[in-house]
Amino acid sequence: MPELERYELTEGPAYHFATDRRDFLKLAGGGLAIFLALSHTGEAQESGRRGFRGNELPQNIGAWLHIDPNGKITAYTGKVEVGQNARTSLTQAVAEELQVKPEAVQLVMGDTDLTPYDMGTFGSRTTPTMAPQLHKAGAAAREMLIDAAAAKWNVDRGQVSVENGQVRDQNGHSISFGELAGAMQASKTISADVHTTPPSDWKVAGHDLEKVNARDMVTGSHRYTSDLRRPGMLYAKIVRPSAFNAKLVSVDTKAAEQMPGVTVVHEGDYIGVAAEDSAKAANAASAISAEWKADPQPSEKELFTYLKTHPAEAHRGTGSDGDASDSAAKAGDVKVEATYTVAYIAHTPLEPRAAVAEWNSGKLTVWTGTQRPFGVRDELAEAFGMPKDRIRVIVPDTGSGYGGKHTGECAIEAARLAKAAGKPVKLVWTREEELTWAYFRPAGVIDVRSAATKDGIITAWEFHNYNSGPSAMKSYYHIPGEKAEFHETQTPLRQGSYRGLAATANHFARESHMDELAHAVGMEPLAFRLKNTTDPRLRRAYEKAAERFDWGRAKGGSGRGFGIAGGFEKGGYTACCAEVTVANGKIRVERVVQSFDCGAVVNPLHLRNQVEGSVVMGLGGALIETIHFENGRILNARLSRYPVPRFSNLPKIESVLIDDKSIPSAGAGETPIVGIAPAVANAVFNATGQRVRSMPMKL
Repeated sequence: MPELERYELTEGPAYHFATDRRDFLKLAGGGLAIFLALSHTGEAQESGRRGFRGNELPQNIGAWLHIDPNGKITAYTGKVEVGQNARTSLTQAVAEELQVKPEAVQLVMGDTDLTPYDMGTFGSRTTPTMAPQLHKAGAAAREMLIDAAAAKWNVDRGQVSVENGQVRDQNGHSISFGELAGAMQASKTISADVHTTPPSDWKVAGHDLEKVNARDMVTGSHRYTSDLRRPGMLYAKIVRPSAFNAKLVSVDTKAAEQMPGVTVVHEGDYIGVAAEDSAKAANAASAISAEWKADPQPSEKELFTYLKTHPAEAHRGTGSDGDASDSAAKAGDVKVEATYTVAYIAHTPLEPRAAVAEWNSGKLTVWTGTQRPFGVRDELAEAFGMPKDRIRVIVPDTGSGYGGKHTGECAIEAARLAKAAGKPVKLVWTREEELTWAYFRPAGVIDVRSAATKDGIITAWEFHNYNSGPSAMKSYYHIPGEKAEFHETQTPLRQGSYRGLAATANHFARESHMDELAHAVGMEPLAFRLKNTTDPRLRRAYEKAAERFDWGRAKGGSGRGFGIAGGFEKGGYTACCAEVTVANGKIRVERVVQSFDCGAVVNPLHLRNQVEGSVVMGLGGALIETIHFENGRILNARLSRYPVPRFSNLPKIESVLIDDKSIPSAGAGETPIVGIAPAVANAVFNATGQRVRSMPMKL
C-alpha cells in the first residue's frame, strides 16, 4: 500500500490524499470505478493530469464518481469552493440522481491529481456546465446499479429502483450500493442519452439545503489555506518593490542572512525570506536594504484622459452590431450624448492570497486558494521548468475570490522559498499586499450616443467602451441601429477579472443612458424600457421586480427618489428597483427589490444569498469603493482607507426568484450584480434632478 500524503491543520483533524488517483482507488478498496478512453485517445485522462480538447469533458464515469464497498460515494470536480456554495449545489446534483441524502456524498474539489481537468471556477459556469455533468455521472451510475441488481436477481430492470443507498425490487429484494459496487469493474462511459431527473421532479436539487460544512464554518473549525501546517514548516515574507514596474538597482541581504534559521532568496527582482515563525520572517525582510528605480507613471487624476488617448499597441476586435449611421440617428426626434466612467476597485476577499508549498523527491505540492488550480499548476511548471505531472495543486475551500484569484503569484513565491530552504513554506499576503499587488477591476470610460422618436422608439445607439471590457456590451433592447465597440487601451494599473467582468460597467452606462433617453422623450422609465423590449424573460423580470416594489406608487423629489434598471448576462435576467434618500450630498440606499431569472433554481436559499450578496458588493462599487494611486503607488491599501459596505450601510433587500423549470439552470454568481448601480444612479436623478455618471457616484 503506497503511503499517503498528509497535511495537518491547526487544531483540526488530519486529512489524507493519495499520491495518485489509481492509488486513491486502491486505498478506497476498489468499488465502482470505471475508466474508458475518450474519443480522442491521446487526450484521455484518468487522474486529471491531462487536459482535453476544446470544451470536452471526460465521459468515463470513474473520472467523476466512485462508490466504495462500504457504500461511500465520492464525486470529483475541478471546480473550487470560494464561498459561492458550489460544494453544496454540486453535492445536490449527485444526491439527486443517486436518490441518496446529500450527507452521503463527499465532494473532492480542485485537486489536480484527483479531479478532471477544469479551466477554472469563473464565468458563472459551474451551474450550467458542471452540475449537468455530475447529474449525468450520477444518473449513469444509478442505471448501472439497477442493471447489476436486475441481473443478480434475474428480474426485469423495470421492477428495480434505488432509494437511500439501496437498490430494491418489487419482490422485496434489497442490496446496498456498496455490495453491488464491489462486484462491478467493467468499463463504462456515460451514455449521451442518459436520463437525468427533470427539474420538475427534483427532490434534493431545487430545494433549500444548508451549506455543506456550515456548522464548521460558523464555529471556526473549518480550515483554509492560511490555517495549514506541515511538519517543519517555515513562514515567508516578500520584499516588495517601491512602486509598480520598479527594477531592483541594488540589494544588501547580509544582515538577514546572518540571522539564525533564516533563508534568503534573491532571484532577479524577487527577494524573499523564510523563517520558523512569521515575526522572524518579518524582521529578516526589514533587515534587507533594497534600492528600486521606476519611471514616472500615470496617476489617478489623469486616468480617464489617459485611457482615451493611449490605445493598446495591438487593437483587438470590437463588438459591433447593427448600424448607428447618421440616417438612423436622424430618424430620431430626440438625441442624447453622455460619458460614463468607472474607477479601479479591489476584490477585497476576506482571505488574502495564501499558499503552502512543499518539495518532496522532485515533486512539488502546493496548497493554495485559487479559482484556477490547473492554471496555477501551469504557471508553476513554467516558473520552475518542470513537467506538469510533477506538480500537484490542491485548493482547500477558499475565503472568496470574486474573480481576483485566477493567478498563481503567491504559489510561485512560496515554492521558490520552499525549494531554497528544503522545507515546506507558508506565505500569506497581508491586507496591504492584497490591496496593492493583486490585480484590480478595470477602470473605464464609456461614451454613448442615442436617438429616439417622440413616441419612445429607439432608432440609434452608439456605444464605445474604453478599457473596462466588452462583456454585456451589446444591448438587450430591440434597437435596429446599434453600434457597440470595445477599445483596448494601455492601463496604469494591473487589471483582471472581477465579478461580472465589464458587465457591471456596461450595464451602468446603458441603463443610466436609457433613463436619460426616457427623460428626454418624456416617458416613464419602466414604460420606456418595456416599449423597447422584445425579450419575454427580460419583460418578466421587470414586471416581477416592479410588482414587488410597487413601482410608480410614490413620486420622487425633495431628496427622495426611485430608480429602475435591468439586465441580461450569462443566461440570467435581472431587474432592480431602488429607493434612495439624498441629504447634504450623501446618498443612502433605503430599499432594493431585485428579481432574478436563471432558469430552474437549484437551491433557493443559496440563490437568494447570491442575489443579496451581489447587491451588497455592487453597492460598494457604486457608492464608495475606488483605488487611489499616484505614480505607481497605491495610496489607500488598508481597509481603514478603502471602505467596503458595512452593515450600517445596507438597505432593506428583497429578492424575487423566478423559478422557470422549463429553462436549464444558469449561473448566479455574477449577473445579479449588474443592476444595482444604475438603479441607484437613476434614483438619485429622481430625487435631486442631478445626473451621476461615475462609479463611485459623486454629487
